[in-house]
Amino acid sequence: MKEEFKTSVIEALQYYVYCLVDPRSNKIFYIGKGHDNRIFNHANDALNETLSSLKLDIIREIRRKGLKVSYYIIRHGLSESEALLVESVLIDMLTYSDFNRESILTNIQSGHHQWDKGIKTVDEINIIYDCAEIEPSPNDRFVCININKTYNNGERDNIYEATRKYWKMNGERAKSATYVLSLYRGIVRAVFKPTRWYKSQEYEGRWEFDGIEVNDSPYLHKSVKNIINCGQNPVTYYNM
Repeated sequence: MKEEFKTSVIEALQYYVYCLVDPRSNKIFYIGKGHDNRIFNHANDALNETLSSLKLDIIREIRRKGLKVSYYIIRHGLSESEALLVESVLIDMLTYSDFNRESILTNIQSGHHQWDKGIKTVDEINIIYDCAEIEPSPNDRFVCININKTYNNGERDNIYEATRKYWKMNGERAKSATYVLSLYRGIVRAVFKPTRWYKSQEYEGRWEFDGIEVNDSPYLHKSVKNIINCGQNPVTYYNM
């Protein structure tokens, strides 16, 4: 039987944050936010065997044992922005690697604003709000890619995927770049050594690259505002 709230309950709940709990271990395995009957949608999705995810697999395993997923509303009566904030805090707390040695959530996306407002060490806070300016080597040429939108909204799995595609740009010009700088709010969050630039097969007129992340680059965690204008243009070239 399909589970759902009565209309009077939906009206009272407004936006809410919820968790799904495995009754076999009493452990949370998913954090979400929504309204109406969103909390029940996952169990309904699990009935469709063509859909695949770790979350749905756990729900199916629970059902095969003759059990039901346990549902908890963590906070309700929220606006959508408040629900996003509560959801992101909970996901951060339950997935932050320094606190949790064992991953317990099946959430694919990180918490909203995790990149700039999520859990940070004091050193990381200083990097965000008081970092040094970049000092480029005279021979280095940069393609600077602004990932403010692609990374923050969680549509890509990681910073490499958020940086490497799909851009309206001069791909032939980009081929002379020494490095690709991945920028978030004007600060270098990742550096990639491009190995190949090519036209996207998914979006006409856009370009992608393959590359190797340079984890020890001196350009990491530096502001680029002294060398480029960090405006609305998602792709900027330096020394090219």
